[in-house]
Amino acid sequence: MQRPSVSFADTSAARKAVRANAPREISIQFAASRKGVPHSRSLREWAQAALGEIPVTAALRKPLREGLSLSIRVVGGAESRRLNSAWRGKDKPTNVLSFPSGVAGATAGELYPLGDLIICAPVVAREAREQGKTAQAHWAHMVVHGVLHLLGYDHEIDRDARVMEAREMNLLAKFGYPNPYA
Repeated sequence: MQRPSVSFADTSAARKAVRANAPREISIQFAASRKGVPHSRSLREWAQAALGEIPVTAALRKPLREGLSLSIRVVGGAESRRLNSAWRGKDKPTNVLSFPSGVAGATAGELYPLGDLIICAPVVAREAREQGKTAQAHWAHMVVHGVLHLLGYDHEIDRDARVMEAREMNLLAKFGYPNPYA
């Protein structure tokens, strides 16, 4: 799926003006045990914060005015493995997968579908333990990271990775979470 082109030169004032009026719908689906998974309110709060990092490109101006939607699906290892294998060619579960909608725009009266996040609960729990992080902090990181991917941020090139990681660190700090890359 094609990611939107991102221009990091957009002014903060322009982003804030467009974001302030954009309605958002964030649906949460649980397809795995909810044990150890943060409440849906927390998942939405972290996603909303990351949506505040929307780069206002020409392609996103109209969808942002009309509002947008995204879904977060919490899954187990089998579903994550199946999707990771099908879409990335990696036959193992992974922490988060981002699927941008690829839709050019919404019809009148509908929200622009930004895309879907798939977060694998057992992988996030294992990584948090292995990395010595709180589960809550790691969940917040995975939600923020995934939403930034839906917005077109990436980390394949060093420069892009620095930009994306800086945004992640700043957003997580607002919630009182430490730098996930330290």
